[in-house]
Amino acid sequence: MDDNHVTQISREDLNELREAFNKIDIDNSGYVSDFELQELFKEASLYLPGYKVREIIDTFIAGDTNKDEKISFEEFVSIYKELKSKELSETFRKSISRRDGIRSFGGMSVISNVGTQHSYSDEEKVALVNWINKSLGKDPDCQHLLPLDPNDESLFTSVRDGILLCKMINLSEPDTIDERVINKNKPTTFKMTENLVLAMNSASAIGCTVVSMDAHELTAGKPHLVMGLLWQIIKAGLFADMKLSKNEGLIWLLKDGEQLEHLFSLSHEELLLRWVNYHLLNAGTQTISNFSEDIKDSRAYFYLLSQIASEDKKFKTRVKIDISGLSERNLERRAELMLQQAARLDCRQFVSPHDVTSGNSKLNLVFVANLFNMHPNLQGAGVNGNDLEQAQVREETREEKIFRNWMNSLGVSPHVNHLYWDLCDGLVILQLLEKVKVSVNWQKVNKPPYPYLGGNMRKLENCNYAVMLSRDVAHFSLVGVGGDNINQGSVLHTLALVWQLMRRYIIMVLSALGDGEKVGDQIIVDWVNTTLKEKRKDTQIKSFKDNLISTSLPVLDLIDALAPGTVKWDMVKKGMKGKMDDEDKFNNAKYAISMARKIGARVYALPDDLVEVKPKMVLTLFAALMGFGLKKAKY
Repeated sequence: MDDNHVTQISREDLNELREAFNKIDIDNSGYVSDFELQELFKEASLYLPGYKVREIIDTFIAGDTNKDEKISFEEFVSIYKELKSKELSETFRKSISRRDGIRSFGGMSVISNVGTQHSYSDEEKVALVNWINKSLGKDPDCQHLLPLDPNDESLFTSVRDGILLCKMINLSEPDTIDERVINKNKPTTFKMTENLVLAMNSASAIGCTVVSMDAHELTAGKPHLVMGLLWQIIKAGLFADMKLSKNEGLIWLLKDGEQLEHLFSLSHEELLLRWVNYHLLNAGTQTISNFSEDIKDSRAYFYLLSQIASEDKKFKTRVKIDISGLSERNLERRAELMLQQAARLDCRQFVSPHDVTSGNSKLNLVFVANLFNMHPNLQGAGVNGNDLEQAQVREETREEKIFRNWMNSLGVSPHVNHLYWDLCDGLVILQLLEKVKVSVNWQKVNKPPYPYLGGNMRKLENCNYAVMLSRDVAHFSLVGVGGDNINQGSVLHTLALVWQLMRRYIIMVLSALGDGEKVGDQIIVDWVNTTLKEKRKDTQIKSFKDNLISTSLPVLDLIDALAPGTVKWDMVKKGMKGKMDDEDKFNNAKYAISMARKIGARVYALPDDLVEVKPKMVLTLFAALMGFGLKKAKY
């Protein structure tokens, strides 16, 4: 469609649409689900009858080539523009334009994920560039790329060799990638692609959604993909410590009458709002309810900075924040004075004065997240007087972390921050059931927002439906598991269901590659041993409990069999007389998992799972390698 026939959106309108989108996208994943679209239209002051929304959803799904039924902000804007113009079209004029800081580029279908006219914010690009420059500025392996220039397109070309992406992943989740595996020193085109495959599979392993991108698109530097992936990686790091197991001081954010479990159910934004308001209450000033309108005058930020700087152990000498900037009447100048104070705490990242005064909620959220990570200052008596000594904070297990990251990598909504409490309304489980080819009748499903009265009953109905489908359609073994167990966040029962979902997903992929043959544990073991024998490797495994797996030697032999010449054997420890110490085992495991991801296997297991020979996670690793091997043989 020619631009003259499409309703154009001003910067102000686009900001309002972004604000509406962010209110529905509460987990900041960058996507909303199809069933949230009607609420999104309401937030955007576009009131449509249910049947009309259903028609739009059906049209969207029909054109959604990756079939993830997720709607990005860019796709929402395209749908909105089409509705406002009251005209239908199949094509957009291919163009690159710049309007008031919003760049749009290329595309064909109005509502498909591939070819859509995408847009990105210059402010967000500048924020990413500045964060990367600060974070990796001293990394010797990135000196050929940095510093990036915020005024050009260098951000999009910087990811081509994969090195920067790998470094950013390790910055967010340390030791995710074994740096011995990264191809450095002016890699060839093939080696750069290997790095990008390694980065994407590693990003998936920490919970990033990468299903809609491939190495070629990243090599091409497609702005919306590059920025989308980088934001996911950065937020994974910023939000990693926002849990009780990492920061027990969060207990002070409980309100009167709340139980510890309440904190588990909060989104990152809700938790950060509580943290900010905790300090604002201590400062004796007005609290806030969002990171858009309520922060535009910088008042909350000045008082927050003054609270988190006092008695902070990060500084040998106390930093006293100057809040006299509150008397400045020009809001943009006031925001600059506030950011100068944030710089004294080494926290002037992500936002410019204009980002504050315009209420850019996405950038302000990560600005506050960085403040929290650097200076939480949650010490002493809380506002409700709870006793920290009585709080029993349960650490997230490795298995739980793997399950959570697997779910998030598939793009479920809402984003899973806590494995049990974010599953208690059944919606995520129902989405996962669809991923494993179980048909879900969404007309039977209760969707948020849930009413205050009777809301939990609606969640329980969802959980009962999810358990029924899991037992009667998917034929999972769920003895003693009921919807109430999932609704109440039962650890044992939830894990039993989630593991079977993950296992079926993995087996389903293998069956598809194996022309529909039903795949069981022994078939995977036999395939591993046959492949090793055909390539004349010395190792064999008896089962997924075989103690030899603790050395990672069978895994490395299998990788070398599937991709000859990729394993650098001088980096592998063989042990003396068949014996190997724990440190050598762990180093082998780190290397093996990163190598598996590098050759193209989507691996979620962690090095400790190999060293300790955890059968479930070992199965997922060998199944991923088998999937890679079958796909390679097939194509």
